[in-house]
Amino acid sequence: LDFSCAIFDASGNLIANAPHMPVHLGSMSESIRTIIARNPQMRCGDVYVLNDPYHGGTHLPDITVVTPVYLEGGDAAPGFFVASRGHHADIGGTTPGSLPPFSTNISEEGVLIDNFKLIDRGTLRESALHDLLSVGDYPSRNPAQNLADLRAQIAANEKGALELKSTVEQYGRNTVDAYMQHVQDNAEESVRRVIATLHDGEFTLPLDNGAQIKVSVRVDAKQRSACIDFSGTSAQLKNNFNAPRAIIPAAVLYVFRTLVDDDIPLNTGCLKPLRIIVPEGCMLNPRFPAAVVAGNVETSTCFTNALYGALEVMAASQCTMNNFTFGNTQYQYYETVAGGSGAGP
Repeated sequence: LDFSCAIFDASGNLIANAPHMPVHLGSMSESIRTIIARNPQMRCGDVYVLNDPYHGGTHLPDITVVTPVYLEGGDAAPGFFVASRGHHADIGGTTPGSLPPFSTNISEEGVLIDNFKLIDRGTLRESALHDLLSVGDYPSRNPAQNLADLRAQIAANEKGALELKSTVEQYGRNTVDAYMQHVQDNAEESVRRVIATLHDGEFTLPLDNGAQIKVSVRVDAKQRSACIDFSGTSAQLKNNFNAPRAIIPAAVLYVFRTLVDDDIPLNTGCLKPLRIIVPEGCMLNPRFPAAVVAGNVETSTCFTNALYGALEVMAASQCTMNNFTFGNTQYQYYETVAGGSGAGP
């Protein structure tokens, strides 16, 4: 179940999603915007893939497939985007399962995919993808399995695109666009109502490797907005507990969504009342080529807990996902044991 599917508007804003992985969903918008910015000449039938942690990715095993949705075909701009992100069993790196515990450089964690055209006007670029997965010091151990999973992601996106087109055909483009804006506006208003009940706070979470995560929340009651500031967090680390920048809005989006009692979809509107400050070069916004594989699975839970602490909300859990990874050249596997914590007063 380590995969996520979502719908985005023409600008790459998250509109709606299946109830899957929050760390995927809140960070995927940056991946969509990367594809939009780097491919001004998209065509109907094109599909893109990336896992770059410095452009919206989380860690290298999480591979995102992005499909532009064209309502009228031809060379017109996409009306929407659909995307799916899935954790692949292996993408290379120094250990099977692609979660090396002692990596110090992104190259040791596997194959980095940066804006690769997976399908060109309806034709799967299978050979080129296989070549991409087979290069570098630590190539993918099982490119055939990667391709099979990517085919599934392509199919998932195609289903999403077909349903979107059907919805537009049934209700009309203007109505669909209007409701995409409505759900964002409703989410924004729901978060603003929550912010009105909050007050300033801060929290520092020490990690057992000597680093610290510091976050402050400054509330503007008049504007019903808040500033989330991670200044004071440790500089990027030599180990792999650095978290890519895209994970921060994902965690912030998750935390504030949990404060809303209303039944609203997780979407970009939740972030509009929030200003997020993450200093460049800190462990939550590292510079290339910092290792990041534990940032997604370990550090993300830590700064989620820190944010709950700053908000004085009793909702934290253990600061680990208890990942178990094993394998060899033929088989690779990775599992999240997860866990929990005891009740409070």
